[in-house]
Amino acid sequence: MYEGAVQDLIDELGRLPGIGPKSAQRIAFHVLAAEAADVERLAHVLTEVKSKVRFCEVCGNVSEGERCRICLDPRRSDDVLCVVEEAKDVVAIERTREFRGKYHVLGGAINPINGIGPDNLRIRELMTRLADGEVTEVILATDPNIEGEATATYLARMLRGMGIPVSRLASGLPVGGDLEYADEITLGRAFEGRRRIDA
Repeated sequence: MYEGAVQDLIDELGRLPGIGPKSAQRIAFHVLAAEAADVERLAHVLTEVKSKVRFCEVCGNVSEGERCRICLDPRRSDDVLCVVEEAKDVVAIERTREFRGKYHVLGGAINPINGIGPDNLRIRELMTRLADGEVTEVILATDPNIEGEATATYLARMLRGMGIPVSRLASGLPVGGDLEYADEITLGRAFEGRRRIDA
């Protein structure tokens, strides 16, 4: 559609997840209209993040050092481990301020259609972490979709023989939602995970 560098920028932006052709075009023209200093700052941040950020050698979370800030925090409990799919899931859980244990990032979920099996995830590293007996509970916090459920089921089966209690995050109705719009699976889980109200 466009010439040279503009089309190249649109094509590269379109390769990003969640960015369609229209969004890529909109972002490209925003970059063209922006001040040169703003574009240079963006380019600098992109190259910095690629050169400085790595994955924590212990949990797999993003970090600028060998270990992330959560693994280095002595106030965090070592006996509860929350298993998530991606580093962005750590951020979501941390925002709740409810969990004070440590994490293990798998780096994805089992998805045979896309060629992702258990060997493509950080499951071996998880088993190594659990081998020393320090962890007394594993919380499976994978996404409530087909891939996340398959991953949680696979991990639960693997951990069954280790004698470590395994729990799964509850799923159900969102706050502010209407029952009529809930799908059958979500509504069924809400019934399974119901709690008694003490009046």
